[in-house]
Amino acid sequence: MTTAPAPTRGLNASRTTATAARVLRQLRHDPRTIALLLLIPCLMLVLLRYVFDGSPRTFDSIGASLLGIFPLITMFLVTSIATLRERTSGTLERLLAMPLGKGDLIAGYALAFGTLAIIQSALATGLAVWFLDLDVIGSPWLLLLVALLDALLGTALGLFVSAFAASEFQAVQFMPAVIFPQLLLCGLFAPRDTMHPALEALSDALPMSYAVDGMNEVLTHTDLTATFVRDVLIVGGCALLVLVLGAATLRRRTA
Repeated sequence: MTTAPAPTRGLNASRTTATAARVLRQLRHDPRTIALLLLIPCLMLVLLRYVFDGSPRTFDSIGASLLGIFPLITMFLVTSIATLRERTSGTLERLLAMPLGKGDLIAGYALAFGTLAIIQSALATGLAVWFLDLDVIGSPWLLLLVALLDALLGTALGLFVSAFAASEFQAVQFMPAVIFPQLLLCGLFAPRDTMHPALEALSDALPMSYAVDGMNEVLTHTDLTATFVRDVLIVGGCALLVLVLGAATLRRRTA
């Protein structure tokens, strides 16, 4: 009796790009998912702008933070559900029976959704700065960089949690556990240094806190600061770490 070949270890550029191309082809035939990824963050920013129509300074103070948070949330939801669907349908098991390692698969998904994250972040940043009059002292390109890293972090978190969900409903249920605590503790609702010391320490360990801090650095400084560099390195490093963990915990099928 023949056995399936063991998945090839290590990353391979051709296998990774082939996986990314397959995911993008699938998404091209799913307009609802594309609309969720590309349009919802923009619509939320427009809604927020006119909620504070009589107080534009309020929009300036929180708009940049939400510019990073909205893409993170949407990428988390779509990526976790899409990856879980691959596993429950048996597609993932068939792919991993081929000379395709877990690292290739995760990197391919990250590349595909990262491409969409670039488009999503560019649309949201351009809309906020040039059409909704978000007052930014620093470079809009730095805002775009943080928004993109946030979207990539959401992608990585979605890939990671999909390994622990048995259904799409369970994947959505991970959102209160993974996203909501970061949302409450990131400094959006209250400065982190005014929180209880235990919560402040916890917020220091959550990547969304540094995403919000990075956005605030762009809002208040004309030049690139050491704090901004620290923030983007932490967010990017967390995204990379979670991708590695996602590859390590990826299962062929649901239990």
